[in-house]
Amino acid sequence: MRAIYSYGVALVIVLVLAVWMATGTLVDGGHGPGNGEKPVVSLIEKNGGPLTDAVDKSGINKGVSSEGIDPAQTIAERNDAGGNGANAKPRSVRIAIVHAQPMPIDVDLRGRTKASAQVSVVAQTAGIVTEVNVQKGQVVKAGDTLCTLDKGARQLAVDQAKAAVDQAQTAYDSNQALVKKGLAAQNTALAAQSALAGAKTALEQAQLELDRATIKTDVAGTVSTPLATVGSMLTVGTPCATVVQLDPMLFVATVPEAKIGYARLGLPADVTTVTGAKASGKVTYIAPTADDATRSFPIEISIPNPDDKIQDGVTASATVNVGTAPAQVLPQSVLTLDDNGVLGIRTVEDGNKVAFHAVTIVKDTREGVWVVGLPETIKVITVGQEYVEPGQVVDAQTDDTPIGATADSAASASSEQHS
Repeated sequence: MRAIYSYGVALVIVLVLAVWMATGTLVDGGHGPGNGEKPVVSLIEKNGGPLTDAVDKSGINKGVSSEGIDPAQTIAERNDAGGNGANAKPRSVRIAIVHAQPMPIDVDLRGRTKASAQVSVVAQTAGIVTEVNVQKGQVVKAGDTLCTLDKGARQLAVDQAKAAVDQAQTAYDSNQALVKKGLAAQNTALAAQSALAGAKTALEQAQLELDRATIKTDVAGTVSTPLATVGSMLTVGTPCATVVQLDPMLFVATVPEAKIGYARLGLPADVTTVTGAKASGKVTYIAPTADDATRSFPIEISIPNPDDKIQDGVTASATVNVGTAPAQVLPQSVLTLDDNGVLGIRTVEDGNKVAFHAVTIVKDTREGVWVVGLPETIKVITVGQEYVEPGQVVDAQTDDTPIGATADSAASASSEQHS
């Protein structure tokens, strides 16, 4: 029984293979497209028969139609006939005219703010502080009084000097009257005049010593420590107070030696502190020698600070404009890669032929990317650049709004393209 089952299965497999082979196509080459092809079943039934009719009705032996194919044509000629060859209608692309424009070259620095001056206002004479006329944080102007010392014997010395001047003046006037009357010799006037001048000089010295008891500032700024206290004894050179000059404020940083060649006095700069304060200034100092440890050059930027909103010692950053260079600003959507993976753009040259130009991105902004390596004026493909190759002739249609004339127009043109 098992043998009968095995033979039955084998018979079914043979029949299936026979049917599958009968549905195939026998190709007799050398007779051209569509010729020499005939069903395998025709070997069994040369003039047709029930097996041939069954295969035809099933449709499994339907051949590929070669209708419309000229066997004498090459593949390129067939592509031309179908509208896909080299002689086909040029592909349509959109282009925009891009002009070179000055690209700002900026150097970014990180540093901190620094007061332009910290002046220690010291006593020029010894004495006890009787009054402190300012307090810490107070804004003062040049000539304001900071501390007052005990005048003591200084006022007495002034009074005594004034009395001596009055006495010398009286003696001089009396001598002049006697000389005019001939009652005194002419040379006696010299002694009286010298005594008067000496008395006046002593008065000036006494008055200067008295004025030194009032300590004033010669600079405007904000009062800081150290600040003297009432009752303390100040000697010559002892600080009464410290005045921090915040206007103008300085931004101090270091420039790497690789970029020191760009630095010049007077270059404009924009400074932004970590607190959000912003100010514009100019480079006022460039160190002539580099720091031995960092091989960088200290630099100072002076910025106006009329309201003292920028404090001393705040971390800040600065952008220094060192000049311009010709470049184009392009939307990122026009960038593409060539077969070698080189970044660039596709343009339309003379004769509406496509060309590829490699570019180098030097700056990325909201308006687009700044690139160099292009001619001054180009026709860049903005739509369809991925479907054309260098040397291919295209039907170029110019955008109504050219890009690259200005950064603002570049941004608007880019948004129109993406929309």
